[in-house]
Amino acid sequence: MASKLGEKLVVAISSRALFDLSESHEIFENKGIEAYSKYQIDNEDTPLQPGAAFSLVKKLLALNHQAPEQPIVEVVLLSRNSADTGLRVFNSIQHYQLNISRAAFTSGQSPYRYVSAFASHLFLSTDPSDVRSALEDGFAAATILPRNNTQKDSSPELRIAFDGDAVIFSDEAEKIYKRSGLKAFTDSETASADKPLAGGPFKNFLAALHRLQKEYSAESCPIRTALVTARSAPAHERVIKTLREWDIRIDEALFLGGMPKGQFLKSFEADVFFDDQSSHCDSAVEHVATGHVPHGVANE
Repeated sequence: MASKLGEKLVVAISSRALFDLSESHEIFENKGIEAYSKYQIDNEDTPLQPGAAFSLVKKLLALNHQAPEQPIVEVVLLSRNSADTGLRVFNSIQHYQLNISRAAFTSGQSPYRYVSAFASHLFLSTDPSDVRSALEDGFAAATILPRNNTQKDSSPELRIAFDGDAVIFSDEAEKIYKRSGLKAFTDSETASADKPLAGGPFKNFLAALHRLQKEYSAESCPIRTALVTARSAPAHERVIKTLREWDIRIDEALFLGGMPKGQFLKSFEADVFFDDQSSHCDSAVEHVATGHVPHGVANE
């Protein structure tokens, strides 16, 4: 996908994923748009608290510090706020010194249609309907889940982890598992080991990350990726050969055989993890920022 912003990695994010707007959103839900607008305007000089994806955005933008002449990452804001109420969001962006200059404020309408206009590789939102719409249009998208713990940036690298089936890959194998069980899934994947899986909604985003990684030596690369999947041997072989066929490098691969993923993601020090299954997201979100990908047979 050719980016209208050049060769940058483009990430679109909603204001409620970037900042904690729970208090003002509760005013909107209980008292309506006029009370919400008044509250935001009255408090537009009060910085919002960081939201679930704030740390991830900081790390994405920090990649540009190594390439100040030609930034490699662009973060754009997509918001249901109006320009008036969105001023508090932009003031908060400036307060935290986030280099975000492009935005779309849609006054209550769904902003997902601008994902395409900005040629985004990834869309992060707290609104599942917007995320589903973006996925249906062929874009990588995830619902950022609220977190109960504060994440500490222990690694200087940007670390992104992905589930496999229905995220990086299509859900073709998962359909067999859902329909016929583990043995049928294992038999099918073993028989198809040399046949590459079709791409899932996050294939292009992973490919874009890989293109950035190739600009660095293996020793100096500031981006690290991981596949964290419930698969185990012998179903691992098809996954490895698929990534090889795509010419995409993944730095770490964890084949967990159904074990809970949370502790492994904590050990990897993931800045974000993407998974299509709610149970895996529940395990992950206790430890790392997590995006639910409402795609594939598990979400029908």
